[in-house]
Amino acid sequence: MEKILFVIGTRPEAIKMAPLIIQCLEQKDVFETKVCLTAQHRQMLDQVLNFFSIKGDYDLDLMKPNQNLHTLTADIIVGLKAVYEDFNPNWVLVHGDTTTSTAAALSAFYCGIQVAHVEAGLRTFNKLAPFPEEMNRSITARIADLHFAPTIASKNNLVSECIHPSSIVITGNTVIDALKLGLDKVNEEANQEIQQLKSIVNFNKKVILVTGHRRENFGDGFENICAGLQAIAQQYSNEVEIVYPVHLNPNVQGPVNKLLANESNIKLIQPLNYEAFIWMMNKSYLIITDSGGVQEEAPSLGKPVLVMRDITERPEAVAAGTVILVGTSKERIFEEASKLLLDSTYYLQMSGKHNPYGDGLASKRIIATLKEEKVIEYV
Repeated sequence: MEKILFVIGTRPEAIKMAPLIIQCLEQKDVFETKVCLTAQHRQMLDQVLNFFSIKGDYDLDLMKPNQNLHTLTADIIVGLKAVYEDFNPNWVLVHGDTTTSTAAALSAFYCGIQVAHVEAGLRTFNKLAPFPEEMNRSITARIADLHFAPTIASKNNLVSECIHPSSIVITGNTVIDALKLGLDKVNEEANQEIQQLKSIVNFNKKVILVTGHRRENFGDGFENICAGLQAIAQQYSNEVEIVYPVHLNPNVQGPVNKLLANESNIKLIQPLNYEAFIWMMNKSYLIITDSGGVQEEAPSLGKPVLVMRDITERPEAVAAGTVILVGTSKERIFEEASKLLLDSTYYLQMSGKHNPYGDGLASKRIIATLKEEKVIEYV
């Protein structure tokens, strides 16, 4: 029996690993599956795990006030040594681009344990954007023994870095699996956040959902973003309602509250739990974000996305026409939002594009690979 250990530390990792963890746990005759939490993000991580009814078998509980990348990385590497020695897994599965994924992979390597990297091969080829995520992905790729690439472009990135093709499987992205599973689990009546949204948001207007948290946008970037959102709110005050769950980081809270708090049709709210957030995405007309996962999720719901970044490690969405890069330019944010608000034909063309990131079967392909079964790759 193969012993599988999932190591996760943040909300995005928990979301994207959840359907895979659930399916592994169901196959008790094949896998002994355990979950280790680093708690790089504590509260947001726990909420997602509770929603998907996943419990951690190990919990390093590493989140500290004002933690930095140096101490976090060191604490993960050291903390996981005891976990690996206790469980002695055949495979450690890590996800994406977080400090948890890279430190967990390095610690597993030191212990002689095989590493499988879920959502492998995404690249901007600029090590500072996104920071530190781009470098995290690259380092994890050098360590991993199996690479689960969501798209052919991701596989090609890995091959160009001399990763052997036989170790790469194109699976689609597990975030689509999670979105489908999550929407089936949404309980509007029982969720207090959803009920609160219904009471404060005017859904008779075109609702624009906004998220933003990237380090590279701190400072002038967020001030420009807020100026763009303010221009939209003022120009379309009778037609548009902007809902902005504001990230808890002070570098985000400062400019957002300073520049947007007095706009009557901008609702600045606390970060939403996963259940309420995917409900809100489904109710929105348009999404403006700097998030990676939202670029993948929103097209499955038929929602156009404006991405507040100059480059993205998810170019497939740009090529498919489901997202548009607008950077942190006030003018670009306003202009592209205006086109989608005013031109219904343009909106329908963009919202009807095929999502290049998956069909909801990524987890099954990953499990089949771990079982050494033949896999029909995602195309």
